[in-house]
Amino acid sequence: MSKLAVVDIGTNSIHMVLAEVEPDYSYKILDRLKDMTRLGDGTFNRGRLPNTAIVRGIEVLRGFTNLARNKGFERIVATATSAVREAKNGGEFLKKILKETGLRVRVVTGQEEARLIYLGVRHSMELSDYPSLIVDVGGGSVELIACNNEKMLFGKSLKLGAIRLADKFLRNDPPPKAMIKNMEDAISKDLHSSFKNSRVQSFHQIVATSGMAANLAEIIHLERNGRPLSQINLAKIDLKEIRAVEGQLKKRSLSSRLTIAGLDPKRVDTLLPASVVLRSLLEHTKLDEVTISDKAIREGVIYDFIARHKEGIRAEHEIPNVRRRHVILLGRRCGFPEGHSCHVAKLALSLFDQLQGLHGLGESERELLEYAALLHDVGYLINVRQHHKHSYYLITQGDLSAFSAEEIEIMANIARYHRRAMPRTSHLSFKTLSPRKRKTVEKLSAILRVADGLDRSHFSVVQGLRVQKGSPLNISLECVGDPEFEIWAAQNRADLFEKVFDRKIKFLVNTLNGNKP
Repeated sequence: MSKLAVVDIGTNSIHMVLAEVEPDYSYKILDRLKDMTRLGDGTFNRGRLPNTAIVRGIEVLRGFTNLARNKGFERIVATATSAVREAKNGGEFLKKILKETGLRVRVVTGQEEARLIYLGVRHSMELSDYPSLIVDVGGGSVELIACNNEKMLFGKSLKLGAIRLADKFLRNDPPPKAMIKNMEDAISKDLHSSFKNSRVQSFHQIVATSGMAANLAEIIHLERNGRPLSQINLAKIDLKEIRAVEGQLKKRSLSSRLTIAGLDPKRVDTLLPASVVLRSLLEHTKLDEVTISDKAIREGVIYDFIARHKEGIRAEHEIPNVRRRHVILLGRRCGFPEGHSCHVAKLALSLFDQLQGLHGLGESERELLEYAALLHDVGYLINVRQHHKHSYYLITQGDLSAFSAEEIEIMANIARYHRRAMPRTSHLSFKTLSPRKRKTVEKLSAILRVADGLDRSHFSVVQGLRVQKGSPLNISLECVGDPEFEIWAAQNRADLFEKVFDRKIKFLVNTLNGNKP
């Protein structure tokens, strides 16, 4: 299974989802974690993330990433939204996160946030052919996404997040009517402006995501039925019920609001602006009901990751060995001739195994020979001419993170010398290796040159080989066709082999008629 941890650094909360991607590209959630760090508190008024929020955010992220890695989730995808996006010290915050946790965070634009939310919702509920409107009321922004079951029609990010509105308009407790009126006017103005020139003016339904919409549904359900909401996803609340909760919130102080059944104490100051946004949106679109979705940006990131990494996910199931998988994926990214490369690796390993007493190398060197053989022709991606040198470059720059830097250099050098010039200390890439590693490269390159020659036509004419040690070294070839071209190529590439192992090579051919020189 492919393991993926998704971290969402929001204005109100930091979330982490631990997911396992299945071979059919579906996924299942193994765990969810959340901490309401309130990064956005005061950020939009001052333009900076508070130091206390930064310290708390890094502490939470350190705990989340440690937990994920301890559970085997090495792949962690992290995004940050409006609070970090708009803060003057947002970049410094991200640098501290990287330094303290090793987590590289991608700051998404409002448009990208809308796209990811759409992906999360579209894959979790039925959307019709008619336009739907998804609204995500976050702490810093509100994302509006017009969509149908096939595509996103438009996505807009409005600076109407609940923390932003509370900081700007609701400074008194309880807020006077004038403050609330100013907030309502600002919300109505932005909503009107966002739809004014839109191609889509009417909607089949409104789908609300985010924790604030979910908490509003919990309060309404308790009031409606006298019992907790058993499932947030696809719960429905209507305009009349939203107005009723909004009315209670407007009249009460913060401490008094805590007595409202179902209200999350950590949303005591933000639920009022969130409910005003939802109510205003319903009135603007002339709809009476909202459907709640518990899927949003985090699930969108998972679907986006799956879409972008299908080859890698398939490879994880196809090739469980992580080192081999990294090699094969690099080869495929470079468009390597996979059949030829695998066949050359097979011949090279057969030579290596049968020459054990001659070269004196072990399993670790055998593995590096195999992987170098698999990658020896990746340089064709850059140019046919001098492709062996291009192979060296691509292997050293190919993000082979499952290998040490020294192992990568050895593999790259082996590939570098699979043709043309022999290893020389005048070549910087070879010179920087230790004397012992240079010897290893010479021996393994010598074997690879012969093996590559034996599949010069790329038709696997030479199916197998047997080595008879002696001087000269007899190599009997098991062939399925005329191997003259292969023998000519291998003989021309035997120079390094004959130098390193101090013996000539003689090729014999096994055919139905017996041996012939």
